[in-house]
Amino acid sequence: MAKVSFGGVRKDICLELVPDAVVGEYVIVHVGFALNKLDEAEALETIRMLNEMGEAEPE
Repeated sequence: MAKVSFGGVRKDICLELVPDAVVGEYVIVHVGFALNKLDEAEALETIRMLNEMGEAEPE
């Protein structure tokens, strides 16, 4: 288990599917499970696109 921040909201998520994830890495989360890791550039681009669509709150 791990704590993650979604736009400033902290949630507990399961890391069973991504056991090698470490503090500071970005992960895709769905229904409480980390599904895969993203490199920082890919994560920041995803966050940018979600912000443009109004789907995410900027941190």
